[in-house]
Amino acid sequence: MDLKVIFIVVCLSSVAIISTDAGIPKCCIRTREIHLKRFMKMERWERQYSSGACDIDALVVYIKGLRTPLCVHPKWERRLKKLLSAMKTLRQNNLGKY
Repeated sequence: MDLKVIFIVVCLSSVAIISTDAGIPKCCIRTREIHLKRFMKMERWERQYSSGACDIDALVVYIKGLRTPLCVHPKWERRLKKLLSAMKTLRQNNLGKY
């Protein structure tokens, strides 16, 4: 009888952990330099802070066609913002021609 109770408690605990955000976070463990050509296929990025669950500050960059995001040094954030705004205006200009 005790074994059944322990099993139920373990199952309920695992369901509670999986269904909430209490799982293990995916963190960048190192950053690297990447070419600007890669940024042209960028879909979005997120900022990772070292004050949370992760150990280092990084930009997590999601590139179209890649399964895993790239971890980039935070100094690229300003450049990414400029590049993203330039890409938006370029897309708007190209859409207006057709």
